[in-house]
Amino acid sequence: MADPELYPADVHHEHASLAVTERPWARAALMLVAFGFLAIFLLLPLVVVFEQAFSRGIGAFVEAINEHDTIAAIKLTLLVAVISVPLNLVFGVAAAWAIAKFEFKGKAFLITLIDLPFSVSPVISGLVYVLLFGASSLLGPWLKLHGIVILFAVPGIVLATVFVTFPFVARELIPLMQEQGTGDEEAALSLGANGWQTIWHVTLPNIKWGLLYGVLLCNARAMGEFGAVSVVSGHIRGMTNTMPLHVEILYNEYNAVGAFAVASVLAGLALVTLVLKTLLELRYGAEIAATRGH
Repeated sequence: MADPELYPADVHHEHASLAVTERPWARAALMLVAFGFLAIFLLLPLVVVFEQAFSRGIGAFVEAINEHDTIAAIKLTLLVAVISVPLNLVFGVAAAWAIAKFEFKGKAFLITLIDLPFSVSPVISGLVYVLLFGASSLLGPWLKLHGIVILFAVPGIVLATVFVTFPFVARELIPLMQEQGTGDEEAALSLGANGWQTIWHVTLPNIKWGLLYGVLLCNARAMGEFGAVSVVSGHIRGMTNTMPLHVEILYNEYNAVGAFAVASVLAGLALVTLVLKTLLELRYGAEIAATRGH
């Protein structure tokens, strides 16, 4: 056995550090590329949006926001998010629970289905709903006979939004719950807790930060979805236009101030989501790290 004095721990540590640490110029170059990329493709567009929104002064901005169709688009966007996000929350928790805690046939297929909206164009998902609920579909005559309106109405917009956003909560929770395992739940059950008590007092507290992250991402995507909603909405001004659709209409009408004003509100909502996430990380960083490393 080699003499420890000939191979001190600090020498091994130094060699390991040299093996994995980049040179100072390489670190600087990587940081420059990263910040440059973010500045060009993220910060600069945001600056342009807000600059154009206020290019004619605050009065023109307020007037554009207070326009009837704009207010209707904002209300519809928030309504769709309020409906679709809780639905995806319930689905995400149930799907993650099933995949992480149990072994069953078709598990891999379920994971593939959850990832489907990431690989399918939102426009295609909207067309699928047109084929399912359109006037010429199999369900179309029955829906019309019973006075049920899906397409070109709020239900169709909600369905399309749910489809494109349902992976976010599940995909945030699945690896977290797999890492945590089933030990805590088994301990709770062995102490006499029933199923609901185990979920409310053990499982949900263990995944609360991952769940919150998934909800924030899901909400941001729900408010900003364009492709699928564009297909099923019908573009009815003041009725079925969400904020992204309303921005397109205003821009096509050469109303640049109005389009950028609505876009700035949409960007502002996304920034609020990002700020909330950052504040939570700063306030509960240690607890979040402990939860993820559980």
